[in-house]
Amino acid sequence: MRKLFFSLLALTLSLQVSFAQSNEASLLSPYINQYQSDETMLNRKYSLKRSEEYFQRMDRFYASWLAKLKALPFAKLNVNERVDYTLLKRDINVDAAASKAAYAEFKTSNFTVPFAKTIIDFEQKRRIGTQQDGQTTASNFKQLTTAIENTTKSFRNGQLVITPMQANWAQQTVNQYVTVFTEAYKFYDGYDPQFTKATKESYPEVLKALKEYASELGKTAKLSNAKDDGSGILGNPIGRAALLSGLKDEMIAYTPEQIEAIALREFAWCDAEMLKASNQMGFGNDWKKALEKVKTDYPALGKQPELVYELANEAINFIEQNKLITVPALAKEGWRMRMLSPQEQLFAPFFLGGESVLIAYPTEDMTEDAKMMTLRGNNRHFSRAVVFHELIPGHNLQYFMQSRYKPYRRTFSTPFWTEGWSLYWEMLLWDKDFAKTPEDKIGMLFWRMHRCARIIFSMNYHLGKWTPKQCIDFLVERVGFERANAEAEVRRSFTGGYGPLYQIGYMLGGLEFRALHKELVTSGKMSNIQFHDRILKENNMPVEMVRAILTNQLLPENFSTQWKFAGNIP
Repeated sequence: MRKLFFSLLALTLSLQVSFAQSNEASLLSPYINQYQSDETMLNRKYSLKRSEEYFQRMDRFYASWLAKLKALPFAKLNVNERVDYTLLKRDINVDAAASKAAYAEFKTSNFTVPFAKTIIDFEQKRRIGTQQDGQTTASNFKQLTTAIENTTKSFRNGQLVITPMQANWAQQTVNQYVTVFTEAYKFYDGYDPQFTKATKESYPEVLKALKEYASELGKTAKLSNAKDDGSGILGNPIGRAALLSGLKDEMIAYTPEQIEAIALREFAWCDAEMLKASNQMGFGNDWKKALEKVKTDYPALGKQPELVYELANEAINFIEQNKLITVPALAKEGWRMRMLSPQEQLFAPFFLGGESVLIAYPTEDMTEDAKMMTLRGNNRHFSRAVVFHELIPGHNLQYFMQSRYKPYRRTFSTPFWTEGWSLYWEMLLWDKDFAKTPEDKIGMLFWRMHRCARIIFSMNYHLGKWTPKQCIDFLVERVGFERANAEAEVRRSFTGGYGPLYQIGYMLGGLEFRALHKELVTSGKMSNIQFHDRILKENNMPVEMVRAILTNQLLPENFSTQWKFAGNIP
């Protein structure tokens, strides 16, 4: 009885410490919330984002916030607060750098909108409620219309030389001016009789001229200088310098070349395991034949949602029985399912997840080839290896916990934490023998190879070495993708609205969590439940910052990333 009493007491104290740590107050949390609110407010206030006034105001804003941080008593901050300080300082610097880059582009491209001053002046007066004389405004509008029409003519006949990239910038800017000009006019229209009467004819002429110019620009506008290689995918390779800058911001202490080397090393492990599974299935070293066999094992039409429900609960039961993480009862109850539309599947040919699991499956209006590719790409064994990635303990559980523990940290969101966590669970469940059969192993290995391939094709694309078509071919030949699914994957990577480092966040983030697990759990310093629960209760941030918290590191004020989580890579 005495032994039981002290065991229960120890458990109670452990839970109390864990709860206290996960809800530890941070001096920085009000600053983080305030910074986000202030920035949002200024972006509402100054609706013309491409104007001298806006860039000057934001430059002062970021400088004032860096000064505010500098004034804090850093030496007195605890581990938790120093992490918040480091991340807020990073975000301010990243936002300031992005603003400076946008300002530099503005200064080299604003010759494409020589008529802008009239619109800016009109909006600035509206902002402070100045009554604007109708006759004067009507005269200004007529002059503005003429100026816009002359600009359009000059562009059309080649006198005004605008590159495709500049045309894209100009079209976006003109469309922004249309929105702001319309809102400013409606502020007065009908409320000030003399204004309304004098401008009712000249106002629509301005709008017509703006829209005509935007349309003309659109004929030339391109998002990048990249040429179509026949894939129809036109992304924007960012180059090595931008990759290095982005990696530094994400706290990844490796170069693009070293990251590709890490991916190749992980790929070699996948190859070896794939051959073992292929041999167990009777296909010898021809793993592509084994993969082909796995792809034919898909549910009958209409049965996939039932399988998803079954697989979701199987994974939850597995992690609970193995005492890997705490799953709140409400989290198990709250997840939902939704089917992906055919259009969505052009960018997402597999599952997506979060609050709901989104299922890619054939629809009756698809071609027979498209239906078959979707069935094969979402077979029983691929699905078993990815449903838990999207639901529990993956994204669904992440989002559940994020809204309940230190939610102010959600602003520090990074794919290396979000996607890395779910990929890490694929690794951990492999180690825990979640795969029951060789077919299950091939399903898990397919996704792991996929994430290695994402790093390789992403790095090569952004370094200017590969075209989108080469990336597609690589997925088909090296990983065994269905071609339509490979096209969707590459389209999603480069034109789906994801950042250039998003796709590498899966494997690299997974390796970060794996290294941290080895450091703290394998070593015996924490249990699996303590480790995994604590990570989710600290919320989203670069994994090196998770490490700082869990290992009780007091970060220096001028912290720079240095964690070699994958070892020293030449």
